[in-house]
Amino acid sequence: MVINILEWLEAAAKKHPDRIAFADADQEINYAKLQRLAKTIGCRIVDQAKRRGETWRNRPIAVLIDRNVESLILFMGILYSGNFYVPLDDTMPPKRISLILDTLNPVLVIDSKEQTKLQAENMTSYSELTQGEADSEERLAAIRANALDTDPLYVIFTSGSTGTPKGVVVNHRSIIDLAEQFSKTFSFPKEAVFGNQAPFDFDVSAKDIYNSLYHAGTVQIVPKQYFVLPLQLIPYLNERRVNVIIWAVSALRIVSNFKVFENCIPKYLSLIMFSGEVMPVKDLKYWQAALPEAQFVNLYGPTEITCNCSYYMIDREFADTETLPIGRAFRNTEMFLLNQETGGQITESGQTGEICVRGTCLAMGYYYNPEKTTEAFVQNPLQNAYPETIYKTGDLGYYSESGELMFIGRKDFQIKHMGHRIELGEIETAVNALSFIDIGCCIYDEVQEKIVLCYQAAESCDKRIVQGLSEMLPKFMWPNRYLFLEQMPMNKNGKIDRTLLKKTYL
Repeated sequence: MVINILEWLEAAAKKHPDRIAFADADQEINYAKLQRLAKTIGCRIVDQAKRRGETWRNRPIAVLIDRNVESLILFMGILYSGNFYVPLDDTMPPKRISLILDTLNPVLVIDSKEQTKLQAENMTSYSELTQGEADSEERLAAIRANALDTDPLYVIFTSGSTGTPKGVVVNHRSIIDLAEQFSKTFSFPKEAVFGNQAPFDFDVSAKDIYNSLYHAGTVQIVPKQYFVLPLQLIPYLNERRVNVIIWAVSALRIVSNFKVFENCIPKYLSLIMFSGEVMPVKDLKYWQAALPEAQFVNLYGPTEITCNCSYYMIDREFADTETLPIGRAFRNTEMFLLNQETGGQITESGQTGEICVRGTCLAMGYYYNPEKTTEAFVQNPLQNAYPETIYKTGDLGYYSESGELMFIGRKDFQIKHMGHRIELGEIETAVNALSFIDIGCCIYDEVQEKIVLCYQAAESCDKRIVQGLSEMLPKFMWPNRYLFLEQMPMNKNGKIDRTLLKKTYL
């Protein structure tokens, strides 16, 4: 029984010492060297604690990340020290960084880039921690002997609805379960090469890191600029022989919007997974046409349930106006719908309820935030005989007639407009089905009581949108205001920045 993800690293280093574990545009590291450096970092961290007259166990260590191999080596080294890592992007607004550090109170802050302007207590660098050799392996062995699979592995901070970031605590057992279930469910290539798109402070990246470790695979970190000017993206994937991608929907849409496949087709991709937002069918079709033999998978799940709790393998053709199912729960996970008014379980098709999840996948809660933890991680209302925690996602869904779970949108994206209860996501699905629209997003102006459609396209086309929607939606669902944008604002995780849209245009 695996209780610590370092067991995967050690198994890979023993069986495939020369195989590349992590690589970026400028460097790479094999499993043997990764293990050696990670152990050295673990020893240096233990030394720093000893110099302070302290013993650190299950304490937070912040890492100022970049899209580099050093960040991932540091993650492994921190785990060897018996602590957990917290990835931080130092380009975030200073106020947000300050809020996170105040909440976290890390025992160390490590700079993976050696050039940050951030000033913080207990700062050290990658180069300082990799000096010498692992000279305290007996201490590392003692640390591991006391390890539990419920020990924290990482904390990732998400945006709270109040503007205060929340740190989601994920333990080893949840990640172990995720990788095991992915392996049982999907057909990974024998020598898996993952093309990493997600930043390391976004939980999607954990699927690249740990699925790769589980399979003794390789993580190729794709340079950020290739997702801004993507004509070199596919050649880079081909050069690095990437055969698996687990990307945000927005990253796949960049490829289709720029018609990248007219210049170059991926040579090695066989498994393509996506999550984060609803995938428009027209964009999926663009990828399927170029890669007819590849397996495409729609994944669903918030950070609080360790990346993903459900999947849908695309096994049939969909119309552009259809919404892809989020499918079924992974093995060892249960998902169900709760009626928002009665609190009872919904089992019949067509009825809307809040998506709730139970199982090993659940995060431990929010770091130093018991109030928010108890709001979202609650006693299962369907079980009163013993304590059992579920996570209330805040997402709405329903069962289709065939029994597939369908995602509607966030509870806060459901509005009451002109006497009708409307899901903004339904309008977005219709808009994004229009061939001339790159991407569309609806926000609601509660003061003016207007549905506002923000859209990105080659040119302003309000009348064409109205004409198109008239064939798909009742008139009460038509937007009341149209905003043409040359570029839709996206947050650093590749999702539409709805907060910025509201702040700018309402």
